[in-house]
This record gives sequence, structure tokens and C-alpha cells, in this order.
Amino acid sequence: MLCSRPAFCFMHKFRRKIPCIFWKGNGTLSMEHSTEVLYNRTMVYCTPEHRFGSDALLLARFCEPKRSQKAADLCSGCGIVALEWHDRGHRGPCTALELQPEGSALLAAAVEEQQLTHITPVCADLRTWRQDEGQFDVCACNPPYFTEGPQSKNAAHALARHENTCALEDVCACGFRLLKDGGRLALCHRPERLAEVLAVLRAHRLEPKRLAFVKNAPENAPWLFLVEAQKNRRTGLRVEPDVLIRAGAALYGR
Repeated sequence: MLCSRPAFCFMHKFRRKIPCIFWKGNGTLSMEHSTEVLYNRTMVYCTPEHRFGSDALLLARFCEPKRSQKAADLCSGCGIVALEWHDRGHRGPCTALELQPEGSALLAAAVEEQQLTHITPVCADLRTWRQDEGQFDVCACNPPYFTEGPQSKNAAHALARHENTCALEDVCACGFRLLKDGGRLALCHRPERLAEVLAVLRAHRLEPKRLAFVKNAPENAPWLFLVEAQKNRRTGLRVEPDVLIRAGAALYGR
């Protein structure tokens, strides 16, 4: 699968202060942010601590929900997966669950300004969140990739990249709780952890059904994989054609 069209077509290079409402009602937060605009002009608010890469865009398109399905974006950060789904036509209920208040606040501001009433930003810990269990059709998560190694001195970056507060087991347990039978959980992760990811999914009764590797060129080793599992389903994994993107750019065919 050759990715040939930009996932977002232009970006506003400006910063301004925005009032962001916390989900828990903790008042307002003002922060400087940049705005990135997706292909169909949905705005995403970002800061240096809460931004997104091509892995999140690839994940969103890999597991795109049907228009009216109930969906959840776990570890949502600035809400890029939920917003990309909206940009591509999803209008069903969408919960964006994020532990860090600043990330959730950025999405809340974007949702309010664009009147995206079907997206609900939730600032909470996925390990303990219990609402709407067994009701979701699709869950997606771009989880922390690392279990060890040097950590960033920036607390937000450390939480996003290392499994300090969100292990792979936590993501799979949350996905199993939220999904209805046959519902789909999709993850993106690093290839060296593929065997572990598949094992943990199956340990939580989430059967891997689709797998795709992401490469910069056909002759290159993959730098990412995308996997989708279904709750309480029989075995049967389909390996899909490689996703090829141009090095250094967030490109994906529409």
C-alpha cells in the first residue's frame, strides 16, 4: 500500500493563548498553542509537550470506525485520533481519554471552538475509568512504547513515551472492559515488541485479526506496526500489505 497524499494539507504557524476547560471542572487553563489543520480542515491544537506524529495518523486510518459507531481514543494526548476520525467523517459518540490535564484541555478547546459535539474529552486514568463498559465498537491507542531506558526530564514527554503510568497490560484490560463482543481494539507499536503485544492481547481475550507493518521504502525494515484485535473472537490473523510512507513526512493515501 503506497501512501501518496498528505495526511494534513497545511498548518497554521501561529501561537495564541486559549481558554481550555478541564473535564473535571477544575477551572480554565491558558496556554500558548500551535494549530495544525487536517485534510478536511479540522483543527488540532498542539503544544511542544502535547503534539502528534505520523504513527497516530496511521493508527486512526487503520482502524477507522463506521460513521455512527461508538468509539474511544485511549491515551489521546491532544486528541489527534478522535479529530482525524472526525475529519474523515465519523459522527458517532467518541470518548477521548487522556491522563494529562493539559492534553485533555487542548482537545476540549478544539472541540468547543469547532462545535464537535460528538467528541467528549475525558481527563482520567484508563486503569480506573469505568464508564460505558461493554458499549464501544472501536477503541484505538497509541501507547507509551518503552519499558526502560533513559527518560526525558520533561514530565509530559516521559509519561507519553515510557510505561510509568500506563503499561501495555493496562491498555488491553481497558480495551476489553470498554468493548462489546466483537468490538475492535487497535494499537500501533514498535516492531521489536510485536511478540509481546500479540501475547498480551490474547491474554486479555482480544484476538489479533489484522496486522500491517509500516516502512519508509519497500527495502527498509519496518519502524512501526499496526494491529487490530477483536474481543472474544476465534483465532485468524490476516497480515496486510506493508504501509509505505515517504521518509520524514506524514503521508497516507486517502
